[in-house]
Amino acid sequence: MNMNLYSHDDAWLMVDCGVSFSESLSAIHANNPQNDEDALTKKFDRISADPSFIAQRADALAGIVITHAHEDHLGALVDLWSRFKCPVYTTRFTALCLRHKLAESRKELDIPVHIVDDGSTEQIGPFEVQWLALTHSMPESYSLMIRTRVGSVFHTGDWKIDFDPVVGKPFDPLPFKQLASENIAAMVCDSTNADRSGRSVSEGACYQGLFDHVSEQSGRVLVTCFGSNIARLITLFKVAKDTGRYVALLGRSLHTMHRHAKAAGYWPSELDGLLYSPHQIGYLPSEEILIIATGSQGEPRAALSRLARNQFRDLELEEGDTVIFSSIVIPGNEEHIHRLIEQLEQKKISVITKYNTSRTIHASGHPSEQDLLDLYGWVQPSLVIPTHGEQLHLAANAKVAKQAKVPRQM
Repeated sequence: MNMNLYSHDDAWLMVDCGVSFSESLSAIHANNPQNDEDALTKKFDRISADPSFIAQRADALAGIVITHAHEDHLGALVDLWSRFKCPVYTTRFTALCLRHKLAESRKELDIPVHIVDDGSTEQIGPFEVQWLALTHSMPESYSLMIRTRVGSVFHTGDWKIDFDPVVGKPFDPLPFKQLASENIAAMVCDSTNADRSGRSVSEGACYQGLFDHVSEQSGRVLVTCFGSNIARLITLFKVAKDTGRYVALLGRSLHTMHRHAKAAGYWPSELDGLLYSPHQIGYLPSEEILIIATGSQGEPRAALSRLARNQFRDLELEEGDTVIFSSIVIPGNEEHIHRLIEQLEQKKISVITKYNTSRTIHASGHPSEQDLLDLYGWVQPSLVIPTHGEQLHLAANAKVAKQAKVPRQM
C-alpha cells in the first residue's frame, strides 16, 4: 500500500497511492490509541495508508505521481483523491487503468491526469520530476528523479534488470549510469527480493519451462498466475498457440488486463483468435484446452478456489487435469495455498509449482542482490533508504547497499 511523501519549500509531492488486500491492522498497532485487539486482528478486504496527515495539508500538495498500475501503487487513488484534489501525473497505460477503475467505481470524479512519456520532465510545484523507464512485471513502470534546488532523490518504484521483458523495451543501464554525476542525496529503493542472491530471472525465460510442462500433458491444463502480469499472459497465449491449444480466461482481472493490453498496443496480433469463453471451452477436447485463472494465492473467492470446490458455473476440474502455479507464495498466504493444493490433489489433479520443478515457470518483478549491486554502482547515491518489503528485506537491502560502498544506509 505504497504512499510516499516528499516535502520541500512548504510544498508536498505524493508518489503512489496504493492498497493491500486481506490484511489486518496489526502492522500499525503503535498508532491504535484504543488498543482494540479485535480491530487489530480482523482482516479487511482493502487497506490503504492513513491519508490524514497529507489530507490536512492538501492545499500544499502540488501533485500525485503514480509510478505504475499495480494495485499496491494505484489502487487507493480513486477512493482517496477527493481528499487531495490535486493533479495526477502518470503514463498512458497507467492512466488507462485509472480510467477503468473510475468507471467501475461510478464515482463522478474529475481527476486531472497529466500524461507523461519516457524521459520527460515535469515541474510539479518546487519539484522537478523526471521519468526514467525500467523493467518490472507491468508495462510502463518508471523510476523518478526528483530534483529540488537543495538536493535530489532517486525513487526507484518497483523494478528489476530484465533484458528480455516480453512487454516493453529491455532494461537500459545508460540513463542510470548518467545519474552518478548528479551527486544524488538519497535513493529510495525496492527491497522485495534483496535477500535473494544472484540476479532476478528474466520474464522471457518463463516461456520454455511453461511450454515444456504444457506440451507434456495429454489432458486439460490450467495455469494460475498474477492477473496483472501482462507479459505472463502473452507468454501463456504463445505457449497455447505453439502446443495447439485454445485459451479461456477465468477471473475478472485477467479479462481487464487483456483488454488494456490490446487497447494500449501491447498485445501481439498473432495471438488473436485463441481466446474462447469458459462455456465454449467446455466443448473442446481436453488436449486442446489451456485455462488461465486467477487465484494463485489461494484466495477463496478467486476462480481457481471455486473450481477446486466445484463451484464454478461453466467448468469443472477433473481427474487427469494439470494445474500449474506460475507464481510464488507471498508470505502470509501459505495456509490458503496449501489448503488449495490439497483440494486439487484430492481430486487427483496433478499440481506443478516452482517449488517442485527445476524448470522456470515464474519470474519475479523485483530486484535480487546482483540487480541491486549493479544499480547502486551506476547511480552512486550518498544514502540508500530501503522500502517496499518486510523488515528482513529492508535489512538485506541495506546490507547490499553497504556492500556496494554506499556511504550511508537507513
